[in-house]
Amino acid sequence: MCGITGIMVTGDNQVDQSALRLMTEQIAHRGPDADGFFFGAGVALGHRRLSIIDVDGGHQPMLSRDERVVVSYNGEIYNFQQLRRELEALGHHFTSHSDTEVLLASYLEWGRECVTRLRGMFAFALWDSRSRELFLARDRLGIKPLYFANLADGTFIFGSELKALMVYPGISRKMRIDALEDFMALGYVPDPKSILDGVEQLSPGYTLTVNRETGQQRQMPYWSLDVVTPAIAGGQPDELLERLEEAVKLRMIADVPLGAFLSGGLDSSTIVGLMSRNNPEPVETCSIGSDDPLFDESGHAQLVADHFGTHHRMRLVSAKDSSLLDVMASVYDEPFADLSALPTYRVCALAREKVKVALSGDGGDELFAGYRRHRFHMLEEELRSRIPLGIRRPVFSALAAVYPKLDGAPRFMRAKSTFEALARSSAEAYFQSVSKTPDSVRLKLYSRKMSDRLFGYHPQERFTKLATEVSDAHPLSIIQYIDFKTYLPGDILTKVDRASMAHSLEVRVPILDHKFVEWGLRLDPETRIRDGIGKAVFKDATRGFVPNSIIDRPKKGFNVPAANWLREELAGEVRNLAASERLLDTGLFSRKAMQKMVDEHLEQKRDHHTSLWSLLMLERSMEQLDLSYA
Repeated sequence: MCGITGIMVTGDNQVDQSALRLMTEQIAHRGPDADGFFFGAGVALGHRRLSIIDVDGGHQPMLSRDERVVVSYNGEIYNFQQLRRELEALGHHFTSHSDTEVLLASYLEWGRECVTRLRGMFAFALWDSRSRELFLARDRLGIKPLYFANLADGTFIFGSELKALMVYPGISRKMRIDALEDFMALGYVPDPKSILDGVEQLSPGYTLTVNRETGQQRQMPYWSLDVVTPAIAGGQPDELLERLEEAVKLRMIADVPLGAFLSGGLDSSTIVGLMSRNNPEPVETCSIGSDDPLFDESGHAQLVADHFGTHHRMRLVSAKDSSLLDVMASVYDEPFADLSALPTYRVCALAREKVKVALSGDGGDELFAGYRRHRFHMLEEELRSRIPLGIRRPVFSALAAVYPKLDGAPRFMRAKSTFEALARSSAEAYFQSVSKTPDSVRLKLYSRKMSDRLFGYHPQERFTKLATEVSDAHPLSIIQYIDFKTYLPGDILTKVDRASMAHSLEVRVPILDHKFVEWGLRLDPETRIRDGIGKAVFKDATRGFVPNSIIDRPKKGFNVPAANWLREELAGEVRNLAASERLLDTGLFSRKAMQKMVDEHLEQKRDHHTSLWSLLMLERSMEQLDLSYA
């Protein structure tokens, strides 16, 4: 795992070498083992290396034998050995045992189409002096990040993290208004946007080609999820476990110590079990325990560790870990409001004490419909399918308007959100179900200036567009498609990448092997949610392999007791929000509305913890990046 940076200038301009070195230094945590630089005519590439495969070889940036092509690469190509054999048969010769050299040879042999042959996680930049083009690519699911910007003087810069770009002279520090709205709604900034005006993320499954002579830029998709084609035959439990085991075995290739996260949930337990079955020595596993019994899963993790005979370590941390508040802004750069980022950061630190690579169970809920919102959406969808929207919208909107919001009541009494969902289209309803701050609350927070500058933009437009792309798919497959395009890369994978890289730890995600994903999303949707139970086919596949008590227990998640935390340890921080100069000086927020939200939460009249946490993270990120909005 590594970090990459680069600069391309126009005409006879020369690359600022000191700027590239400074950019690369900002992401030293992504690769503490070595750095490297390439300086050519108008183009420069930087690299920070975390040595995983071919520790002594594979240094980057790596040049082709004729020195006309050079690559800087972040990630792992798990099928590099197979590709190497294929390339050797075509006449290529290798001087190292690294996947980087295989990537370089793949480009020399197949050109830009090489990305379609890669199986892994990656973000890379490749300069081809023959065509005078810079070629960038990002993996299919968005496991590895890549930011880029076009500056006013024609300079093109890129880097693995936003902090690498922020030190380049002349970079914009103005917030992008629609990205701010996205963040307040979702808790993250979805690609291809960033929080900065003028800086973008390369979307998962895309390539970007930049011609130095003409300045022309082309973004092209090279992969897409297929959720429309009718379900494939098969999908028996044995086949699922066999396919996942193959993905796990590929990700166990490493020349450094390797382990796994073990939360005690079904996904991580299955990954650990498959690793144990393919490793002669006990697998190194680790988990974080909480001092709050309501949020502690360490007992379940220990049960799985005993079952598979792993070498397990657990560390108890406070559920109310306020020391990480400022650290999160530094780690994530952009505002990021997933509260599970805090325990994720801690478990990555624990893992790095023993290993350099860890496997995780991320992606199982997205692939096999394991979230509670999936089940609720499908229940609502049954009624939506029977009553036209033209009738539902006025009827259920009226019911929602008069029904009180009962945050603390039993779930069956909280009908207001259900009425609101039934009054919307399917995509609109799903957007609201994943929102950190719903429309009714968010719009009250904004000033007239914010509302005017949005020009009618609403974040649910992306959800509606994505749903339209696969409108012929099963309703469950549609919302899973939306998850794979938004929540998975924007939240889950961003969370794990930044938290792990902050500790120079590589995390591999077998469930998100693109071949396994392609197969899993083609299974009959009825096998994912059956009789109101999510991940049904995955549970069938693991029964008899993972303890039943793990399979059958309710999903808990990797969370913290945020509502009370913000009323107790962080009450002072919450009170200060209503007078935050960083937020209020933008002119985008209403002081009165913020004060009301703070008072309602502290006085336990309403639970606003997700919105307040988003505002706290926004404030810290604005300070970290010195952001403004004029």
